[in-house]
Amino acid sequence: MSASPARLSSLPIERPVDRKTSDVPLYVQIADSLLDRIESGRLLAGDRLPPERELSEGLGVNRVTLRRALRVLESRGLLIRRQGSGTYVADPKIERQAGRLISFTRGMEQRGFAPGARVVLLEERPVGASLAAVLHLPMHAPVYDLLRLRLLNDVPAMLEHYVMSVRRFPDLARFDLEHRSMYEVMETEYGVSIRRAKQSLEPVVASEFEADLLDVSPGAPLMMERRLAYDREDQPVEHGRDLYRGDRFRFVTEIAPLEI
Repeated sequence: MSASPARLSSLPIERPVDRKTSDVPLYVQIADSLLDRIESGRLLAGDRLPPERELSEGLGVNRVTLRRALRVLESRGLLIRRQGSGTYVADPKIERQAGRLISFTRGMEQRGFAPGARVVLLEERPVGASLAAVLHLPMHAPVYDLLRLRLLNDVPAMLEHYVMSVRRFPDLARFDLEHRSMYEVMETEYGVSIRRAKQSLEPVVASEFEADLLDVSPGAPLMMERRLAYDREDQPVEHGRDLYRGDRFRFVTEIAPLEI
């Protein structure tokens, strides 16, 4: 639901730092000012920003500078532009705990979402040299390539890519991979429990193929999570490469005490 015009008009339009006394570009100052209002709760999810003309006049900048600032926040998934309607504050990003191993299905259910999946690819192939070494498999051993599009309330949210041994998980295709957690299938159907994982995060941009599946524009920001999961005997089980929509997710972790 969008905010009432009265509430929006009551928000003070703060002028940015004087461009003559700051080395920070004016559009960055404006973007930071709007970001502060979003993070402080003065602008809420669903609020519509004032029209560009009103906003640019209030800030004392031209509309080119203003649009550049708005694009910064759009690219971060904080604003949504709706054709013929205006620019709105986006819904808060979903937090994923980077330091905890939890299945996507379970984690999203705990947050009140209805998770789903669509199998894009499930095929067998011989494993290459690099993944054979990582997964402790013989060269050319058969592995599954599994690509699933993960949905939240039927909206594309993440691309999930698994590589794992066919011999350890025979006849995987007979299970309902569009409604079940992969880790739950491993444990229930094969007796394999995931104990720990090594993972890394890095920002990437969406290819045309990925953008089409995730319903974003080519070049849109994604967060790639690489993962190697181990069982209770500390043997590698699966290699993952997941792509999260940058406008839907934020990764958080707790930091250990400072080492001096």
